[in-house]
Amino acid sequence: MENLIQLVNKIQRACTALGDHGEESAMPTLWDALPSIAVVGGQSSGKSSVLESVVGKDFLPRGSGIVTRRPLVLQLHKIDEGREYAEFMHLPRKKFTDFAAVRQEIADETDRETGRNKGISSVPIHLSIYSPHVVNLTLVDLPGLTKVAVDGQHEGIVQDIENMVRSFIEKPNCIILAISPANQDLATSDAIKISREVDPKGERTFGVLTKIDLMDKGTDASEILEGKSYKLNFPWIGVVNRSQADINKQVDMIAARKRENDYFANTPEYRHLASRMGSVHLGKVLSKHLETVIKSRIPGLQSLINKTIIELETELNRIGKPIAADTGGKLYTIMEICRTFDQIFKDHLDGIRPGGEKIYQVFDNQFPASLKRLQFDKHLSMDNVRKLITEADGYQPHLIAPEQGYRRLIESCLVSIRGPAEAAVDAVHGILKDLIQKSMSETMELKQYPTLKVELGSAAVDSLERMREESKKATLLLVDMEYGYLTVEFFRKLPQDAEKGGNPTHSLFDRYNDAYLRRIATTVLSYVNMVCGTLRNTIPKSVVYCQVREAKRSLLDHFFTELGKKEGKQLASLLNEDPAIMQRRTSLARRLELYRSAQTEIEAVAWER
Repeated sequence: MENLIQLVNKIQRACTALGDHGEESAMPTLWDALPSIAVVGGQSSGKSSVLESVVGKDFLPRGSGIVTRRPLVLQLHKIDEGREYAEFMHLPRKKFTDFAAVRQEIADETDRETGRNKGISSVPIHLSIYSPHVVNLTLVDLPGLTKVAVDGQHEGIVQDIENMVRSFIEKPNCIILAISPANQDLATSDAIKISREVDPKGERTFGVLTKIDLMDKGTDASEILEGKSYKLNFPWIGVVNRSQADINKQVDMIAARKRENDYFANTPEYRHLASRMGSVHLGKVLSKHLETVIKSRIPGLQSLINKTIIELETELNRIGKPIAADTGGKLYTIMEICRTFDQIFKDHLDGIRPGGEKIYQVFDNQFPASLKRLQFDKHLSMDNVRKLITEADGYQPHLIAPEQGYRRLIESCLVSIRGPAEAAVDAVHGILKDLIQKSMSETMELKQYPTLKVELGSAAVDSLERMREESKKATLLLVDMEYGYLTVEFFRKLPQDAEKGGNPTHSLFDRYNDAYLRRIATTVLSYVNMVCGTLRNTIPKSVVYCQVREAKRSLLDHFFTELGKKEGKQLASLLNEDPAIMQRRTSLARRLELYRSAQTEIEAVAWER
């Protein structure tokens, strides 16, 4: 059973080292789930004397005003034999055998955190005392409740202390040790008042009555100690502390305990209660109760720890691994992140992830629609056909068919296809750029390294620009080839003209009749439509080959080549991680280590049960 308290002690110390001491935190916290005993009392209630009596040593700072200004986690460890000593968590390799030095270190460490202006802090001091004369027990000594600020303290400190005390004792795993002086009306006790507010049924409150020996003559505390006037679930325990005169005379604790036992044994009002009075009995009762509570909480602790380990591991995976120290490791990290991005980009194109289907929509809808919108009728109006045909004849009219006129009309129509062809190239380029942005946002590792994200995105877009230029050249070349060499078979299949042309005696612009010119326009339109049908199939192939296929094959080739030329410092600059992420990863890793250690140790203790 003693292992239970030692286990909680160890976890509490580890929690404090991580900055987890029960305050609001975005991190998972173990502190609040650990059973603890908080010592609560007003100023001059005898709170410090009770703790010293339980320990059997003078070790707490004394003085007027607010002396305890930080929570003191007091962990008592019973040893079989040897000299008593104390250790502070913030001084792990130093043993204190002089308890006057312990008192001074508590005061000094308080000032280091709060300053010398008598301010308060919720960051606890951890003190472990090893002695054959103590029971295994952990107590949290909280600042004394007060009603008035002393010189040098701001007026709000009274409320600040109450808020701090309340934040500890309102937690369901906190056992409250309420210290009240017997020589004052219990109805005005600060400890009882605040305990009643957070634990109205008294299910986790132990009442301790101090200064019983200082009550007015003719009065006694027997009704309180018997639980008649103020009932709690647990019996009240009375103690008799050393007086200030005893403290000044440095009366030995052993002698003080003997005098306390004699007082209860020899005072008629308390003789029947003597077996369950005194600081020694108080320590034993608290130790036994704390063990029982810890034992009952083990299943819940195990569940919390297992759940939190999963949450921490998930968060660490989301944040990503820490940066490698060597140049090779940095290069490998960058390459792996880039490959992950590249694969996500390919997944979008291949339909594993959404987005690639938009490219097909360009070829199936946008490009054919833009071809249909071309106004070939303007090129093939009667006036334009007559103009081009007659201009092509020059000074001598054609003999059989106006071949040069045909060529000029066809070329003037096909040149207009260059616009839709370029638009198709640009549309696919825009989709690929969008997919790069989408793939970067889906590459979780890039969120860890904003500089690498910018460089990678810039390199990918530059590659797409080069591919777009190559695609435009290839695509426009397809269009140029169509009017650079006409398909002769198309014209050979046409019926031959019955007449050889117009009347040469007419003027230059009235050489051909309208029926003949309309026939030429119809023939040219048929040829152009045939070419449009061909280009509707070949231009998508060119665009896919030059842009989509190349993007899948070599999007980051140039970036990888340049990456291989970089030195260690340049690689480190690419992995210039956000300091906040680095700090969070470190905190999560340390916290995960704590939880895994706690998991192992709690399971070992659970098996022992």
